[in-house]
Amino acid sequence: MKRFLLFFILPTTLFAQKFNATEISRYQAQAKKVEIIRDHYGVAHVYGKTDADAVFGLLYAQCEDDFKRVELNYVEKLGRLAELKGEREIYNDLLIKLLIDSTEAISDYEKSEPWMKKLLNAYADGVNYYLYKNPKVKPALLTKFKPWYPYLWTDGSIGAISTADITVNELRNFYSGGEKIGYEIEPKPIDHQTGSNGFAFAPKITASGNAILYINPHTTFYFRPEIQMTSQEGLNVYGAVTWGQFFMYQGFNEYCGWMHTSNNVDVSDSYIEKITKKDGKLYYEYDGKLLPVKEKQIIVKYKSGNELITKNITAYYTNHGPVMAEREGKWISLSSFNRSPKSLVQSWVRTKAKGFEDYKKAMDIKANTSNNTVFADNKGNIAYWHGNYIPIRDTKYNWSKAVDGSTSATAWKGLHPVSESVHSYNPENGWLQNCNSTPFSAAGKFSPKKADYPLYMAPDGENFRGINAVRVLDLEKKYTLDKVIETGYNRNLSAFEVLIPALLKAYDQKESEYPNLKEPIDLLKKWDFQSSTSSIATTLAVEWAQKLSSDIQKVYVDQGEEDQVEKTKQFALEASTDKLLTPLVITIKELETKFGKWQLPWGEINRLQRLTGNVNENFDDQKESIAVGFASALWGQLPSFNSRAMPGTNKRYGFSGNSFVCAVEFGPRIKAKSILAGGVSGNVNSKHFKDQAQNYAEGKFKDVLFYKEDVLKHVERRYQPGE
Repeated sequence: MKRFLLFFILPTTLFAQKFNATEISRYQAQAKKVEIIRDHYGVAHVYGKTDADAVFGLLYAQCEDDFKRVELNYVEKLGRLAELKGEREIYNDLLIKLLIDSTEAISDYEKSEPWMKKLLNAYADGVNYYLYKNPKVKPALLTKFKPWYPYLWTDGSIGAISTADITVNELRNFYSGGEKIGYEIEPKPIDHQTGSNGFAFAPKITASGNAILYINPHTTFYFRPEIQMTSQEGLNVYGAVTWGQFFMYQGFNEYCGWMHTSNNVDVSDSYIEKITKKDGKLYYEYDGKLLPVKEKQIIVKYKSGNELITKNITAYYTNHGPVMAEREGKWISLSSFNRSPKSLVQSWVRTKAKGFEDYKKAMDIKANTSNNTVFADNKGNIAYWHGNYIPIRDTKYNWSKAVDGSTSATAWKGLHPVSESVHSYNPENGWLQNCNSTPFSAAGKFSPKKADYPLYMAPDGENFRGINAVRVLDLEKKYTLDKVIETGYNRNLSAFEVLIPALLKAYDQKESEYPNLKEPIDLLKKWDFQSSTSSIATTLAVEWAQKLSSDIQKVYVDQGEEDQVEKTKQFALEASTDKLLTPLVITIKELETKFGKWQLPWGEINRLQRLTGNVNENFDDQKESIAVGFASALWGQLPSFNSRAMPGTNKRYGFSGNSFVCAVEFGPRIKAKSILAGGVSGNVNSKHFKDQAQNYAEGKFKDVLFYKEDVLKHVERRYQPGE
């Protein structure tokens, strides 16, 4: 069946829209109601008369810091990456367009409550005013931002697109219509080295008697800027936004704070459809009836040389959602929740929550599909929710696999109320944690019980970060901000407590066959599993472990699947001596080839480097970089610094992990400390491009300036948008 047509069009940039006099006048009038103060680290503190004014200034400030990232996030959510990057992105764009319908986003904007429409208009006007005032900035694609764009998001995480177990290659194979394609699409699996940590501490275990929250997202570097926005309508929120959003994704206000971690809660499902062709038309079977397959034309454009080529694709839909794949002759559809106006409403109202009860009302909107939440407030409450949007299903099915789509028995039956989800409020031990791990260790022995919940609600298993967190959080009974930060930077690589003894045992059995390993083995025997810039053992262990089974590197697991800790213990028990020792031999040879010796302290090869403002960084062994002593959280370390050798380099360079990190204490006055991976600016010529990098590498946090009187003591620049 032919599913697409091709024709040529001229590049859209030739028809870039201009701003008219009415728009410019509106921008200028709103800018006069906004003040931006940049502190000595370049952090923008935005003050507006209304919430909408604050949003206008927030987006203007974000564009000043990194317009490229603001734009790119929306290009992706519009399904238009192929217009910039070429045909390899066609089916990634198609996936977005199947799951996120722009026409629905426009309709939702038109139907928005007046208060939300003001915020949406202010969002677009803030970006557009920046473009108007900075004509030298050349957008890659989006020359004029639209107020409905924020409705393209689900909950604040750019990667929060859930397709169950369906891959982009399956999507391509189904919709290519037999077209010969000379390339494979690189899959975009969950990055098991990323994730996040969230810790909350009740007054009973803090020195001040105030609750403390630790905010520690592990993301791609420079992915979230640090910023504050305040209005005379009761808004005063500080934290990290994803580029281009107008709400604080992870942060705090005067009353409470929230940290999001990722999970593997089942929020989307694939269905096996029974398709019939009758009188030239397609039907699917449902409860014994034949219903017509709906068809929709989707246009995907892609760059080819200096031209844009348009591909017109006929997409198919059943009552479950879009058809996404074909397996063994059966069509597979997807039921999901990848775009909803409720998500934006929830994300905004929580920024103005005045404590635990308000925050619970925000959670009752049930529109967050990808996040756990760790919470603390100024009344001393701490809380944890594992997921939020959770469909009710028949528990006799394994929902991690495709299920029968021809029967209503597999239909979703509404959403679980928050009270039925896995959660913990004010546990007796006084702390809560999540490290992308099971909620059934969130409060140690006071955690929720797995037997009380359906399997699809929390398939997440334990990981080595979770093991480490539970162990260390119980050690301190008088937490301060500094002690919380110190705990958050615990550098124990707990996975090696399992792996290294297995290696040593294997060596003892075959020592005579591996004479060249005596010195490195002796070094690993003495290692305390702590990483540092001076540790040669860390270099050996990390480089070696990366060559072991991929099973032990899988953090996110599905219903019924063994978790990372179980798989690692099983691997250590069953792996042959050669499977353990040969990778170490290879590691030694690789280090000697690259560096002339294997005795490399971790800090010599594990580096932080920021050379350009490009999203895809270039790395160079010959240019300045900073030694970093912590390693990937994949191996159980609480802080995360994911690094690898890059094209043309021998040394390892960080690309994700700790990004915006913040500890906040909710007393009569907010006290907080934070750090960024590099700096707030994406401009290589700005002094704030990497002014926090050295402190980041050393775990030295700066004081957060939450109150205006404190901001005014550290003013670098004070202005209105457009000045």
